[in-house]
Amino acid sequence: MGIIVNVSAIFFGGIIGALSGGAMSERFKEGLNMAFGICSMTMGIYAIAPMKNLAAVIIGTGLGLLFRLGVLINRGAENMQRLISRLLPSNKTGNGSLDKITYDANLVTVIVLFCASGTGIYGSLIEGMSGDPSILISKAILDFFTALIFAANLGYVVSLIAVPLLIILTALFLAAHVIFPLTTPDMILDFKAGGGVLMLASGFRIIQVKMFPTADMIPIMIVIMPISWLWTNVILPLL
Repeated sequence: MGIIVNVSAIFFGGIIGALSGGAMSERFKEGLNMAFGICSMTMGIYAIAPMKNLAAVIIGTGLGLLFRLGVLINRGAENMQRLISRLLPSNKTGNGSLDKITYDANLVTVIVLFCASGTGIYGSLIEGMSGDPSILISKAILDFFTALIFAANLGYVVSLIAVPLLIILTALFLAAHVIFPLTTPDMILDFKAGGGVLMLASGFRIIQVKMFPTADMIPIMIVIMPISWLWTNVILPLL
């Protein structure tokens, strides 16, 4: 349910934004962005609080940065942007105030924001493991208004990002069914804490206090549970 709600929020937010973008003031858009940032940071702090192994979160964060996945994600987004622009060329979308270079750069940004979101990855895996859609539903509220704001400048093309997002989140949801039987309660709490780190970093980016490399930090979600298990069962007994 969380995936359907999240994808639908982006699809309809994009349509509404494209239709009514000209009526939104810059002050209104900026105010919403500040609210998004605080919400993301609050969700991150809530997820981090119950962590069991701080070292696992730190090591997972370090390895995530080491892999520099952000470069690959940006390349994938650029390829996706070219495909989407063929379906809806920039000169037929948006409010016409952006030149092509700015338009393409903004479109890549919003593709990365939606399709490579740490919160989306975290929320899909959590729903697949526990059936809890609350993370994705909360994210859907933020994404609806984010899509609305981006679509005010980019047009209906923002709505099409819902298609690859649906594929990505569904794949993660299905993968979670395989992962969950191999986990322990402490591993799940540390996994949530890793997701909280990403949400907290995303909040700082949204309010433009610190531009954390959130795309590079996504591998945290891959390595955090194995590191948590290793720390609990191998390293701690030796200390």
